[in-house]
Amino acid sequence: MIVRIMGEGQVRLDDSHLTELNELDDELLAETKSGDEEGFRRTLGALLDAVRRLGVPLPDDSLEPSELILPAAEATLSEVREMLNDDGLIPG
Repeated sequence: MIVRIMGEGQVRLDDSHLTELNELDDELLAETKSGDEEGFRRTLGALLDAVRRLGVPLPDDSLEPSELILPAAEATLSEVREMLNDDGLIPG
């Protein structure tokens, strides 16, 4: 799976990591809905760090279609709220 972190680039991520990412995504969804700014900031950082740690960066000149787009680390709670669907940022 190709994941884009807005403002950073793309990484190739094995589907086997989706369970770990979905756990963080569920937390992020709950914090976004409740307006928990501190929890939102912490969990968004943890989600992005996990993608960076588990994924393999693609070259900057690579333009593969992204299957998943995640917000930048400095995204606001309201910006992320607009990106969410019923499953959060990550389907499943």
